[in-house]
Amino acid sequence: MRLAFSSSFKFVSSVAFNGSLDFSENLLKWILHNWGDEDCVEIIRRCKEAIPSIENGGNVIILDIVVKDEDKGEHELKETQLCFDMSLMALVEVENVDELLKAQTHVLNQILNLVNSMSLKCAVELGIPDIIHHHGRPITLSELVSALVIPSNKSDSLRRLMRLLMHSGFISIDKNGVEEESYLLTPSSRLLVKENPISMLPFLLLRLDPILVTPFHFLSDWFRQDETTAFKIAHGTSLWDLANQNSEFGNIFNEAMASDTRLLMSVVLKEYGEVFQGLKSLVDVGGGTGTTIRMISEAFPQMKCTILDLPHVVAAMPESTTVESVGGDMFESIPQANAVLLKWILHNWSDEDCVKILRRCKEAIPSKENGGKVIILDIVVKDDDKGEHEVKETQLCFDMVMMVNYGSKERDEHEWQKIFIDAGFTEYKIKPVLGFRSIIQVYS
Repeated sequence: MRLAFSSSFKFVSSVAFNGSLDFSENLLKWILHNWGDEDCVEIIRRCKEAIPSIENGGNVIILDIVVKDEDKGEHELKETQLCFDMSLMALVEVENVDELLKAQTHVLNQILNLVNSMSLKCAVELGIPDIIHHHGRPITLSELVSALVIPSNKSDSLRRLMRLLMHSGFISIDKNGVEEESYLLTPSSRLLVKENPISMLPFLLLRLDPILVTPFHFLSDWFRQDETTAFKIAHGTSLWDLANQNSEFGNIFNEAMASDTRLLMSVVLKEYGEVFQGLKSLVDVGGGTGTTIRMISEAFPQMKCTILDLPHVVAAMPESTTVESVGGDMFESIPQANAVLLKWILHNWSDEDCVKILRRCKEAIPSKENGGKVIILDIVVKDDDKGEHEVKETQLCFDMVMMVNYGSKERDEHEWQKIFIDAGFTEYKIKPVLGFRSIIQVYS
């Protein structure tokens, strides 16, 4: 289509820094955010030279972002503005303009979600949570710049990074009347301090590792192909095989799982230890490096504790006088015990494989009347938000992670119930008490 322009339009080839034609108005639509402050001043000076005074109708019209000082109930709008700021540094049918702009903001907010994750990764790689923690008091921007040993000309960029982290809930501002605002950690960022015994830092580094991020770029290809996972399309092998072949990634993966265990089991044993009360023996199936079973053994020293995993995994475990290590295959057989523990295991497998694993569990334990049960620590996808939007979103995002990397899924209660019945169990109960995860007890 050829566009017909009004004769009032004039097209001129020029450079904004060299000068502007003489008109009563200059328009700068999404231009200035591309430039540093000094360049913006230069451009605006050229505009000023090109227009008459305000009394004679002269003005410069700028269409651009003005970052809000606070949310005032518009969290998504503020977040989109801040994400655009970070990204600059490194056909919708609508009924009205407000709906159009709201829809645009929503789309951009989703597109820019990665900025939040990568900015958080940047912060932990720089060691910002550790520096603030060791500082012992609120830290100013200038103190943080000095502690990070970064070029002084990056000071404003650091301020902008901290502004986004503050908006995301990872940094708070100390407002005790000092001239320069000071930064504090929040409960969330304290979970990213290295020396925190329940630090989530290893899990963050795993989830944002390029090896796990890359398969999402192949998700649409996976839908069009008859391949098991997008991970295999991206890397030519399964996640499990890659972890075995790539020792660096395997270590990152194992430490991430161990860090998750330390946090989760500290809560389970402190608040819901009755789940293990009265058990004489327990088998931790797929227990990896043994973090879970060792914590349980320390809390219940009278209990006979066993870990079952593949022979090469068990061989790498540290020796223990309180935990028996068994190399084997959970699809073949599971050692006899009062109870079997499956911590974040079944979400790695298809329904058919889960039924096979659960049948082996059923063979390994006595009936409910004789104290037998299977203890499952896993996600039960909520039917609705019920005021817990972040919990539901976390569960759904994990479901996509399982689909992309493992070809498996997270399950809602009806899906759990089906595999329990198919495996021959007659009773179960769910306690949704572990944040986005639940304690499930299954009986035969």
